[in-house]
Amino acid sequence: MTLIHCSAVLFDMDGVLVDSTPAVARVWTGWALEHGLIADDVIRQAHGRPSFATIMELLPNGDHAAENREVERREIEDIADVIALAGALSLLRALPPQRWAVVTSATRALAEVRLRAAGLPVPQYLVTSNDVQRGKPFPDPYRKGAELLGIPPSECVVVEDAATGVRAGKAAGARVLALRTTSTDAEILSAGADWIVDDLSAVSLEFGAQDETLALLLRQRQKT
Repeated sequence: MTLIHCSAVLFDMDGVLVDSTPAVARVWTGWALEHGLIADDVIRQAHGRPSFATIMELLPNGDHAAENREVERREIEDIADVIALAGALSLLRALPPQRWAVVTSATRALAEVRLRAAGLPVPQYLVTSNDVQRGKPFPDPYRKGAELLGIPPSECVVVEDAATGVRAGKAAGARVLALRTTSTDAEILSAGADWIVDDLSAVSLEFGAQDETLALLLRQRQKT
């Protein structure tokens, strides 16, 4: 077991709190086929990054804004099998609302739809692709999340599932807890993850809301 002391927790959304993998695969597969692209490659490239950045890279001469709106529209409509990941709801309920934020590469509209579809609370502090100029793997999203909470990034723990997000958290100056929900251990360790667990069911809050610091207990850990 490992005890992590921190002042706040910054959660990625997809792959950390919410399982939207089937919906994401369906949307990006359809979009890829329409543009003559290889679906698996597009899905892999899109994971953990703002859609706009992926579209710009894959369609350098396209109407990026229009394509991004279309992808967002499809993602907002495709939520039938979006669910909460193991341990997410119980951990969010245990944390004081002013001590955690969601930091996602999704747009604000999509983030709110997916959180509600999964039965999770829409947080008081939410950073989306609409709120920063540069998305993950740049540090801007996690720096923004820490700023909203009024807590230095060095006192925050970022929870991520993708290598791009791990790099963003580390670049922001935070420690990073990675989940095995999407990426391999090798991928997230090479990105700089400090700890790895299977999912949030392995994490519990040990100190209550009145304590100055939080303590996250990891019931399983692997770091090489």
